Parts: sequence; C-alpha cells; structure tokens
Amino acid sequence: MTERFMTEYKGKKIVIVGLGLTGLSCVDFFMTRGVIPRVLDTRIVPPGSDKLPDSVECHTGNLNKQWLMDADLIVASPGIALATPELQAAADAGVEIIGDIELFCREATAPIVAITGSNGKSTVTTLVGEMAKTAGWQVGVGGNIGVPALELLKQPYQLYVLELSSFQLETTYSLKAAAATVLNVTEDHMVRYPKGLAQYRAAKLHIYNQAKTCVVNEQDTLTLPETGKDSRCISFGVDSGDYQLDSEHQQLAVNQQPVLATREMQLAGQHNYTNGLAALALADAVSIPRAASLQALRTCTGLEHRFQVIHMRNGVRWVNDSKATNVGSTQAALSGLKPEGTLYLLLGGDGKAADFTPLKPYISGEHIRLYCFGRDGGQLTQLRPEIATLTETMEQAMREIVPKLVSGDMVLLSPACASFDQFNSFEHRGHEFARLAEELG
Repeated sequence: MTERFMTEYKGKKIVIVGLGLTGLSCVDFFMTRGVIPRVLDTRIVPPGSDKLPDSVECHTGNLNKQWLMDADLIVASPGIALATPELQAAADAGVEIIGDIELFCREATAPIVAITGSNGKSTVTTLVGEMAKTAGWQVGVGGNIGVPALELLKQPYQLYVLELSSFQLETTYSLKAAAATVLNVTEDHMVRYPKGLAQYRAAKLHIYNQAKTCVVNEQDTLTLPETGKDSRCISFGVDSGDYQLDSEHQQLAVNQQPVLATREMQLAGQHNYTNGLAALALADAVSIPRAASLQALRTCTGLEHRFQVIHMRNGVRWVNDSKATNVGSTQAALSGLKPEGTLYLLLGGDGKAADFTPLKPYISGEHIRLYCFGRDGGQLTQLRPEIATLTETMEQAMREIVPKLVSGDMVLLSPACASFDQFNSFEHRGHEFARLAEELG
C-alpha cells in the first residue's frame, strides 16, 4: 500500500533555504515523498550539513540565484527575511515561497492550537500541551519550541500545539487553527521590520486568518484581529475578560466563576497567571476536559529561565527570568509583582537599541533597588540613578546584593536585554545566575 499525502510534490524542483534542524526536517519531508530537494545556506558550514544525504545538492556561502529562479517551490527558513534581494527577485518572477509551517498545515489532519506573541508563548504552548497530556490525549507539541513541526507528522496525534514566531507566520497561508492566540505585542525584532511595530503586528495577526476561535488579550488591543473583536473572540485579562485573574481574591475565574486559586499554581507572577488563563481558554476551545486543564495548572512548574524560582533560603527568593531579553518581557515580570520586602532587580546586557523608558513606571516604588551590568548597564542606571548601582558583570552585582538581603526580599534577574555581550545565550546567563544564587544564597 502506498502512502497517501495531502499535497503532491513529485516532479517539482524544490529549493530549501537555510539548514539547521528546521532545514533538515524539510529535506526529510521531501525525501519521504520521493522528491530530492536542493539546499542553500549563506553560512559556509551550516549546522546539520554533515547529516545531509549524499543525493542532496548543497550550495553554501551565498544564495545561488540560478537555483532560486529555476525552482518551482522555495521553502525558506524563518531566519531568512523575505525581503532578502535574492528571495524578492524569485518572488517577483512568480516562484512560490513558503515555510515549514505551511508544509505542515497542508498535511496535518488533527486540530491545531496555534500560539504567538512577543512574550509568554513558550510557557502557554507548554501548558496547553500538559493540559492535553493530563487528559490522556496524544498531543504533538512543537514549532518554534523544541521539535520542528514537520517531525510531528510522523506520529498519529489527536491534537497539535504549535508555538509560532512572526517569521514563521509570514510564510504560512493554510493554517486553519481550531484555536489561536496572539498573547501580546511589544517591540521586538525591529531590525527585521523596518516599517516598525505595525509591520511586526501584521505578521503576528496572520495566525487568526482562518481560525475557529481567537483568544485575545483584554489589556492589549494590538492582539485583536485586524477588523477588531468578532464573534470568534474570547478574551483573557486582569480583572476583565471572559477568562480573568481576580486580583483581589487572587484566583482565576471563567465568566465570573472562580476555578482555581493562584496559590495552588506552581507558576509565580501575574504574567504567569494570565499565561495560565490564556492556556485554559485555548484548552477549553478544543474541548480538553476542564478538570485535566486545572490539574496541569496545579502541577506545571513552567520553563527554565522564565520567571523560575530557583532558590529560596532564609525567606529570600531568587528568581531566574533570563529569557526576558526585551523590555516587554521585563515589564511582564514586574507587572503586579509585590514582594514582602525589597526587590533587587538585575538589569543589563545588550539592549538591541531598545528604548528602556517604558520600564520607569514599573520601578517607581520605594522597595526596589536596581543593579545594572553589561554593555547597556550605564544606560539602565539612568532610569532611576538614585536607587541604581552599576557593575561590570552580573556576578559582581550579585555579590554586592547578598550582604543587604533580609527575609521577604526577592532577587530577580529579568535583564530586559540580550545576553551576547557577556554570555553565549540567555540560557547560559540563567545557569550562571542559578549557580551563583546557590553559592551566595
């Protein structure tokens, strides 16, 4: 018996642009369907090139224009802008350009929950996946997190939960999500979007195009579909929305009915409570049993480096939010945060030319001290010079904080910056923070 595929690619000239995990998953996808693609990568030795089958031609170091113009279909990595001149020329010549998520959507037969947003999307994707697993469902979780989407087609799943970036959504046209959300929209990746926030938002909003249910953020009008709220929309928010955090009683409520006290959740911080609400709304929309979803909210500890309480001793909490690589992430971490004692906030790194002033309202309280480090540390101290200390490194800052700590205090690494000035990645920075917290705390 021959395998039946939803879309036929036999006899087509396929060019895959960009290797790595996603590129390799695309090569495998076409080889399984009896098509040998060609591969282009601007890097001289792209990651994964050693895993390519011998039959696959690979051109590295630049984008071979002739290959692109000869192609029937180009599958572009999300890391490569569609505005790249070589891709633009191919598009102008009528060559179809898509991404791996589009390939996936053409083949997937199970319902898809699709999640995007500037911040929180990995946490919400993980939560919805855990909710489905707790209900005993066969669920495939991937996309921009963990497993490339095409790998998920190899197993029979009842549900797919995909984290999607704005870059992936730019080349996706056939997504018909059973439930989709844009969690929030704040400035990020502005280098890729020369027309600014509106262009970035437009890419994110593609997720709603053919969605059955749209889960929107009551507090962020930029998360609404282009034409505004419609009958497909369900909202979440703090003290408002269909799914809301009742901040007075510290509980999650659905249509005004309490469903879970926040103290029962492993996740901490107001932004994580609203992430929980968004996940619950998405899970309800695809009929995951509510009891299973609430149980997942009680047990899921969240993701590493995302507002993760990593150490607690003598009443002092050390929180690793190293994934806060932009201003919006740090705003989310600080929103509604009320430690019993003083908050010692570690800020710094490479700010990617961002404007830090939106942080000012979040650091205006009496019981907060700023410790700024790295390339843009000096600029960050200017937010509130009277409570700020400048050090060269994160370690120096932590060593200065330790003698001042008393029970009820919190040390929070939520840097509002990328890590590449002093670390290999935000994970590296988070691990260092955790190691030092253990040693110094």
